[in-house]
Amino acid sequence: MEKAVREKAMDTNQITREYFDEILLEMRHIDGVRPDTALTLYGKTFKTPVMMAALSHLRGKGGEGDGMVQMAEGAKLAGAVNWAGMGPNEQYADIAAVGTPTIRIIKPYEDETLVLSAIEQAEELGALAVGMDLDHSFNSKGEYDNVLGYPMRPRSLKEIEGYCRRTKLPFVVKGVLSAVDAKKCLEAGVRGIVISHHHGILPTVVPPLMVLPEIAEVIDGRIPIFVDCGIMNGTDVFKALALGATAVSVGRPVMSAILENGARGAADTIGAVTKELAGAMARTCSPDIRHIDRSLLWRRNGTRL
Repeated sequence: MEKAVREKAMDTNQITREYFDEILLEMRHIDGVRPDTALTLYGKTFKTPVMMAALSHLRGKGGEGDGMVQMAEGAKLAGAVNWAGMGPNEQYADIAAVGTPTIRIIKPYEDETLVLSAIEQAEELGALAVGMDLDHSFNSKGEYDNVLGYPMRPRSLKEIEGYCRRTKLPFVVKGVLSAVDAKKCLEAGVRGIVISHHHGILPTVVPPLMVLPEIAEVIDGRIPIFVDCGIMNGTDVFKALALGATAVSVGRPVMSAILENGARGAADTIGAVTKELAGAMARTCSPDIRHIDRSLLWRRNGTRL
């Protein structure tokens, strides 16, 4: 049964990849300029909208050291936003000590004291933002999830409102994959959402880019929209930005790069994807990441997206 679930999850990731590849770019050259890939987020400016992903439990270069700390070091080298997923407060302290602006994402622990202590630490150590990964509330059997021995549970709109009021940091919700949840996030006072299916956590679920335009219409520029899952190159990033994303996260390529070359590998991966993005922007007359025109996108069947 578990093998079948994993195979279906891979179907989700294949569907996501195929949807990326279904979208084609139109070239434009007249009045082109050298593009600016800078991102301004929560009062800080970064070199790129290509961010680290909210990963967890990473091994470092050659399987040695803390890969999460090395990822933070790589983000600093690349001038990118860092994200930190599940991990103890002691590890997050090491990540924060790197000095990279980091968004800390907390699992939906059943034990509320774990959530509150992580929020408090994120505030104390100067996180860029803090948030919760809601897509680990349940497991594949419809039961409350358990991650590495930690019981999880879902959160209500009222509880999310409480987190938003409690912290002075922007509160971000990860795992939004519908306009319905996006609207609820706005109602709760959330200040950023991550469109993600958590690398295929639900079989044959909708690809992030397919639902992104509808979510972007609901959000209407009021809060940042981040996109996760399946982003492998600069044209993937371009397509997400054109459809309404503020910035995107790259996960799998960074994981393998850290194992091979540590912080330098992570930085080089972000840098390479950013250069590919700049290439796509230059050849579409897109001057900066805020002015990537959706009309540049076509479907393979010859219709505009």
